Amino acid sequence: MPVSETKRRNNDKYNAKCDRITVWPKKAKGAAIRAAAKENGESLQGYILAAVYARMEQEGQPLEIDPVESGEEGGL
Repeated sequence: MPVSETKRRNNDKYNAKCDRITVWPKKAKGAAIRAAAKENGESLQGYILAAVYARMEQEGQPLEIDPVESGEEGGL
C-alpha cells in the first residue's frame, strides 16, 4: 500500500531532525548485541542508545548539544 503524501511529508520532517551514526561491529559481536537487545525486549537502536546514554552520564557528558554551538549541522 502506498504511503500518503501527508505521511511521507511528516516522515521527512521527522527524519530531518535525526542524525545518522553508523557502527560496524564484527559479525560475532553484532550478533551478541542483537541477542542482548532481543533478550531485554528492546529494539537494537534503543538498546545501543541506552548503552551510549548510560556511558555519557557516567562520564558527565551532556546528553544533548545544540548543533549550532558544536559547529555541526546534523551529521556527516
